[in-house]
Parts: sequence; C-alpha cells; structure tokens
Amino acid sequence: MVSTEYERRIAARFATFDQDGNGYIDREDFSGAAKKLLAEFDTTARSDRGQALYIGAEAFWQGMAGIADRDGDQRITREEFVNGAVKRLRDNPDRFADIARPFLDAALAVADSDQDGAVTIDEAARVLKVLGVPDDLATTAAGTLDADADGRITEPEIVTAFARYFTVPE
Repeated sequence: MVSTEYERRIAARFATFDQDGNGYIDREDFSGAAKKLLAEFDTTARSDRGQALYIGAEAFWQGMAGIADRDGDQRITREEFVNGAVKRLRDNPDRFADIARPFLDAALAVADSDQDGAVTIDEAARVLKVLGVPDDLATTAAGTLDADADGRITEPEIVTAFARYFTVPE
C-alpha cells in the first residue's frame, strides 16, 4: 500500500524501469533499454560501446535486484520497488549512483556522437525518449541536466540528476 506523498512519487518512477509495462522490473527491462539505445544511436551490440552498455545494464539490474527483490524471484514488483529499493537508497543516494553509474556511463558513450565525453541536450533528449520519457518533456528534462549551462552534459551531471530523481527526499 502506497501511503505517503513520497511513496506516491517514487511509485510513479517505477514505470521508468518497467520498460515493457508488464507490471514488474526484471533483467529484460534493462537489456531491452540497452537494445533500444543501441538502435537509436546506430551502434552495434558487438562494438566496445555496445558491450559496455549491455554490461552496464546487467550491473544495474544486479544492483537493483540485490536491493529490492525481496522474494528472490528475479522480478521487482512495484511494492518491492517502493518499499525496498527506494527506502534503502533514499538515505544513501551515492549508493544508487554507484549502482546506476556503469549503465549511465555506457549510455553516455553510446549517445556521444563526437566522443568528447559529453552529450548535447539533443542527444540527451534522444536517450530520454528511448527510455520512455514523453517527447514533450524529454527536451526540457535534458536541458535541466546541463547543470553548468555550457550546452554539454557530462557523466557527473547525469549521475547526480539521476540519483536525485530516484532518491527524492520525503
């Protein structure tokens, strides 16, 4: 049962991970997100960047499952997500950042067309759209990732924003 405003906000974030909309988060949601990102940025799975993305997706899944999959069925329900992962990570956003970092680093590398270590707002918006952010919000959201307003979004900006979004305080 979702009872607090905090829990309601976090429950809404569940859909971000449940890529296929089947009502739970599992390994396929993470590998599916990787596959869609590779297709969007015309990157092969066998390339170094493609392999890094799949490895990052698996690491992210393993980290989330280790924290939230309380019954060990290799699926994270909405309740497990709200009551497990988020509550454990809320007080330690750095832990969440550590779990997400390999995937986020690899996604950044895939989206970084000129390989300069940063993505443009447009590239970040494309990533967000692939991950399920509605088109009308993706560009706005990507713009907020550029914390220093230099037109480039770097790994620390992405990891910090991602951890903050999923570990919002009560």
